[in-house]
Amino acid sequence: MTAIKKEDLNGQDDYYEHYHISVDPGQEQLRIDKYLMNRLEKVSRNRLQQAIKAGAIKVNDKNVKSNYKVRPKDEIKVILPSDPNAVGEVIPENIPLDIVYEDESLMVINKQAGLVVHPGTGNRSGTLVNALMHHYQHTELPVMPSNSPDRPGLVHRLDKDTTGLMVIAKTEFAMSHLAAQFFDHSIERRYQAIVWGGFDESGGTVTGHIGRHPTDRMRMHTYPEGETGKHAVTHYKVLRDYFYVSLIECQLETGRTHQIRVHMNYLNHPVFNDNRYEGDRIRKGTVYTKYKQFVENCFTLCPRQALHAKVLGFIHPETEEKMLFESELPQDMQDVLAKWEAYYESRGKV
Repeated sequence: MTAIKKEDLNGQDDYYEHYHISVDPGQEQLRIDKYLMNRLEKVSRNRLQQAIKAGAIKVNDKNVKSNYKVRPKDEIKVILPSDPNAVGEVIPENIPLDIVYEDESLMVINKQAGLVVHPGTGNRSGTLVNALMHHYQHTELPVMPSNSPDRPGLVHRLDKDTTGLMVIAKTEFAMSHLAAQFFDHSIERRYQAIVWGGFDESGGTVTGHIGRHPTDRMRMHTYPEGETGKHAVTHYKVLRDYFYVSLIECQLETGRTHQIRVHMNYLNHPVFNDNRYEGDRIRKGTVYTKYKQFVENCFTLCPRQALHAKVLGFIHPETEEKMLFESELPQDMQDVLAKWEAYYESRGKV
């Protein structure tokens, strides 16, 4: 009997489905698109053909064409953007988007703080998806991928209060192509964050499974040993060290929920003003009233976790060109850094 194993994708937690199929020894030869249609629920032939064309479906670790005939004992790997849970009708809303780049296949935006990416319980409106639906109504170029009517073209996400660069697919082919790149870890993603405390080293790597917190279901937690959670790796380097806080750059190998926020908290360097991971209180410095007021003023300047998706790089699905985008730190993070730099200098570089 053919074995079909649905596996965790070592990347964005629930934006992709990854299947490993071991073909039965007695399987008669059959076109791979027809073969997979018979075995994967609610996956159209067109969606499979686009995924095959994009290199998101491999046989024995090699790319094939849609007319490839499946043979006994073939090993098939399938990567597909997942179908989100239905949230009902999504109403287009005229929410401003900072569009950095757009063509017929994709767009890149610089997401603002406070923007939820897709609708869900308690967030039926005011999301990036509502904004995309409105944008698509007023342009002739986009073609929304049909498999994600309530999450058009989303292949990754940023937390509500994290700013920065996101790529959005506009065709089935682009969606499959980008999904394969996320799976292969070939997407370049670099973040900058203001975190509490100074560092003894210039950089390092955090490796630790990330899973739900054992007592607080709204938080994630790092499990350095054992198999609890999902494998996660974050590389970081220190860009500026102001003793009380530091500006760091993080490069992700994986894309787990809240990964940077969770890993930095595990190192006792939580992201500045991160109210979910203990960064919204004083973690370094004195207990004097003036210092407390200074920190509170900084929290007011940047009323969110100080995390920004600064660099995004990928291969364009149609042209095969390397695309690389970089965005400036948002003004709130720049203002906070300026205050800490001045404070650090006034204290005589502690």
